[in-house]
Amino acid sequence: MFSGMTNHSIDAKGRIVLPARFREQLGETYYLARGFGNKCIQVMSVEQFNAMCEKILALPANLSMAVQYTFNATAVEVTSNAQGRVIIPQSLREFAEIEGDAVVIGMTNRLEIWSKKNYEDYVASQNENLALALKELKL
Repeated sequence: MFSGMTNHSIDAKGRIVLPARFREQLGETYYLARGFGNKCIQVMSVEQFNAMCEKILALPANLSMAVQYTFNATAVEVTSNAQGRVIIPQSLREFAEIEGDAVVIGMTNRLEIWSKKNYEDYVASQNENLALALKELKL
């Protein structure tokens, strides 16, 4: 289970350091892909990626193709280097608008990498949904 948030920077070569505790859970090889509905990058273990692909293939063909064109087509299998850095392809960095400051967020079964500004803006926009969710959870 992934949880927590860490602040990072993308270096000049497009690399980011993922925390060791996250790398251990991801395994040696893992996937980066576009986020669903948000300008972020999803980071998934091979097992989680394969499970997601199975769910996508189970959708009706027109829906499955729509997801495949935006998720599977952007997915890239990666491995961290000895220093724990991973190269984020330029196309994914551009999609997520990540240039310098970034945050890595644990999202239970996956990680997300956001530009710091986009993440802060998104969280600020979710006050109403947060209130509804807390009410639904009776918290």
